[in-house]
Amino acid sequence: MSEQVELTNPVELSVGGLGGHIFRRTIHLGMSFLPFIYFQWGESAADLFGLTLPQFVSCVVFLLFAAEATRLKFGLTIYGQREYEARQISALGWGAFGIGLVFLLAPTEEYIWPIILSLSLGDPFLGEMRRKGMTTRNVILSSTFFLFLVWVACWHFVQTPLWLAFLFAPLCVASEWPRLRYIDDNATMVLIPLGMVLLLEPFLGLL
Repeated sequence: MSEQVELTNPVELSVGGLGGHIFRRTIHLGMSFLPFIYFQWGESAADLFGLTLPQFVSCVVFLLFAAEATRLKFGLTIYGQREYEARQISALGWGAFGIGLVFLLAPTEEYIWPIILSLSLGDPFLGEMRRKGMTTRNVILSSTFFLFLVWVACWHFVQTPLWLAFLFAPLCVASEWPRLRYIDDNATMVLIPLGMVLLLEPFLGLL
């Protein structure tokens, strides 16, 4: 696999050009703080509205869905979005859906952190490696190693089982690779690893 990855330039497709591209990447990286916000202030925010934490998460996702539906109705794109997102659910919308399901379904903090960080850090890393014209093989190897370090860091800081790094680093890279017309990789990069965690959950306490 020595061929270069042939993809359209995300800078050219972004509203705002390079500035919009950088803004989108910044938003993506900022999602890394969502687990911290969730665990630090989630319960307090839910209490303000008289909701349980899962109810609060669901309401936030539904509100984002409503905003996304409004945006699509008028064919709008905001600074940093890709032009084609005027006609389909945006990466942000898919990311909100996927992250919401992670908060609702992932068993514990040990799995929430690495899944979300694999998206917020791994997706920009993969995208920038491609944009630099790296070969497919080098994109896969470098991204797998990078995400391996992310999962190892979660083992160190939040006690994620270390052996999962060997399984989920390549799985998260593979989850980003499919090019689906209407489903963004912001969804697949969290939903596929989340599904694997849920399948493994009955055995996690034994390993």
